[in-house]
Amino acid sequence: MPGVPLLGSGLLAIWNGIEPGFDADFLRWHVGEHIPERLAVPGFQRARRYRAVEATPAYFNFYEVTHPDVFDSPAYLERLNNPSDRTRLVVPHFTDTIRIPCRVVSSRGAGIGGFVATIRSDGEPDALPVLMEALASSPDVTGVHLLARHSRPSVATAESAMRAGPDGTARAVLLVEGVSPELLMAAVLAHASDAAFHRACGAVATARGLYQLDFVMTRPGVDGPEETT
Repeated sequence: MPGVPLLGSGLLAIWNGIEPGFDADFLRWHVGEHIPERLAVPGFQRARRYRAVEATPAYFNFYEVTHPDVFDSPAYLERLNNPSDRTRLVVPHFTDTIRIPCRVVSSRGAGIGGFVATIRSDGEPDALPVLMEALASSPDVTGVHLLARHSRPSVATAESAMRAGPDGTARAVLLVEGVSPELLMAAVLAHASDAAFHRACGAVATARGLYQLDFVMTRPGVDGPEETT
């Protein structure tokens, strides 16, 4: 599988639900303000948002960043500690938030698929390339990305304090892209089952979900991917 579709060596992965009655507010804020605000932070390259097909929570989104150090940068922390008025109205209605700043262990693919399977695990990320290679060999997978939780702990910020409780996390994340939801999930279950995880790292997947892409935004002036290993 040729190509490296991610735009950097860092990635911020976020899963969240929204309290009933607030989906429209969330979507308008996310597209109209929040994503553009994040892409204005130096190092943030591209944002993608997805909706659940067969998954909980209801939304998944991620930001591709040039390097994991961006998560500790003064510019990003300034945004997290100075949320806008609209952010203060929307974020308290988040539910089931899982937020994982990551380094990209490896990334393979030829483009952006319309569907993504997300897999979280507390196994050792550096033991999982065997699963990634098996997934990349499937003709029904257009991209696969292995991520490891950023080594520096997340710090409390004004924005995190607005959420109902502490964010969920995981040591490792696999993102598997495809164009057919049925064929994609069949490939995931064939190559990244709990048994396959256990053989690779002695742990199982803590959560799997299938999401459909509904929005992409790229930082102005960003042309293409940077190589990751």
